[in-house]
Amino acid sequence: MTTSLVKANSGRQLGWWVGPEDSLKNSEEELRALIDDINSPLFVVKQSGDLKLTNKGTITFDTNKPSDKALEFYGYAAPASIANLCDQGFCKDHGIKYAYVGGSMAHGIASPEIAVALGKAGMIGFIGAAGDPPAKVEQNLVRMKSEGVPFGFNLIHSPAEAGLEDKIVDLYLKYDLHLVEASAFLQMTLPLVRYRVTGIHEDENGNIVVPNKVIAKISRVEIASRFMAPPPKKMLDTLVSQGVITEHQAELASKIPVAQDITAEADSGGHTDNRPAVCLLPTIIALRDRMMEQYKYAEPIRVGFGGGNGTPAAVAAAVAMGASYLVCGSVHQACKESGTSDVVREMLAKAGQADIAMAPAGDMFEMGVTVQVLKGCGTMFPMRGKKLYEIYRKYNSFEEIPAADKATIEKQCFPETLEVAWANTEKFWAGRDPKQVEKANADPHHKMALTFRGYLGLSSRWAIAGNPDRKADYQIWCGPAMGAFNEWTKGTFLEGVENRHVVTVAFNLMFGAARELRLTQLRNQGIVVDSSVARSVPLELDVIKEKASI
Repeated sequence: MTTSLVKANSGRQLGWWVGPEDSLKNSEEELRALIDDINSPLFVVKQSGDLKLTNKGTITFDTNKPSDKALEFYGYAAPASIANLCDQGFCKDHGIKYAYVGGSMAHGIASPEIAVALGKAGMIGFIGAAGDPPAKVEQNLVRMKSEGVPFGFNLIHSPAEAGLEDKIVDLYLKYDLHLVEASAFLQMTLPLVRYRVTGIHEDENGNIVVPNKVIAKISRVEIASRFMAPPPKKMLDTLVSQGVITEHQAELASKIPVAQDITAEADSGGHTDNRPAVCLLPTIIALRDRMMEQYKYAEPIRVGFGGGNGTPAAVAAAVAMGASYLVCGSVHQACKESGTSDVVREMLAKAGQADIAMAPAGDMFEMGVTVQVLKGCGTMFPMRGKKLYEIYRKYNSFEEIPAADKATIEKQCFPETLEVAWANTEKFWAGRDPKQVEKANADPHHKMALTFRGYLGLSSRWAIAGNPDRKADYQIWCGPAMGAFNEWTKGTFLEGVENRHVVTVAFNLMFGAARELRLTQLRNQGIVVDSSVARSVPLELDVIKEKASI
């Protein structure tokens, strides 16, 4: 009875192998080392009745045995360098080595520290500018421009705040920011199009040059199609009439997509439609192919994947399905470089895949839009947020709210009466957008919405600040990838939040994915490696760098 850790499950001989027989290995430690050597080929060879692995020798697919020393060859796995994962065109266009993106988490949770760390490691990170005042956005722009690494900033759709997108775009253009991640867009907006087409021109060979790049996060086909299409003609005409672009530039803009890179965002934290990744990514890739055929763009549209990249197996699946690049968010929030509090990091590290729920979105509250957040683990925010939205939908003013419901939400959500909460809300909007106050004074229902949005907005800031008195109200954006990551790292050095550094996490996900892809090649040839060897485990960064020759 064989004790080999490598078995041929309906596998068949493929040819012959010739090489140093002492390089053939079958112990657990030796097999793991060979699989970890991701930049070398892997051969499955039969010796003395057992299947063994080696990365030495040569193979032939001849039917006849080439020499007496030749051994039967049953399987082969190609090298899987992490630098070759996904689309190298994406890396070239954005000046990075690895097709790995740190997604933008609002209020600076996706911090400059994350972006700098990823940038120095050959990846790219986006600053989470959503929800931050223009002054803070400008402060972070100044800092990042001095860091000397690739980076981008978030541009979020802001239908509830007229003029905010324009102000942010003004800053991005002022500081020559050439890359944004467009999030939560329900339709194209003039500020987004203005950013995209500003500076568009032709080079000496007649090629269209577009200085400003957009990576769009989407989860619906109809939204993706708008980003894959050229900017709307009506908006281009408006920009021409405003003197922002010339008629020739408008003509050039009609030949490019709004976004060259589209992130298919599946079941993510924050704004999400909870789409299953195995359905969403192929659908968006198929849409991309149709749009490319329709518009015949000179440069290809790329489709990346986010919303589930919490384990090496998930990353490998995204790569296998054709993702041009990888986006990670929820897992980064639990890293030391994120712009949140230690208490939130600890809460995230305890989360399971089921510890998530949908709750009202503060920026699109009146529209009924929801975000995915952490539930349990010490926070009651999802239930409290839903209660506020139910009351908003049912009643038109504070005066209509039954006394019992009013007492409940005042006790749970506000440390004072609704009237005092409105006074604080009014003061905030008087400084940010006085028109909101005017509208609220004329419309009691809008007054209620602004007050309730105040709680939703503060709940995320309490979490970021680690306010100990409001832990039960923490709004923590989180997807199921966080729970999957916690399960994968259980019992390893990455279980502890003190060891979760964003670059270590990123390289572990990519290195583990490379291993998974090599093992998948073997399985496709009928070769099964025992789980004790096949299982990817987190490794220290220095170990990965040595194994992957980084």
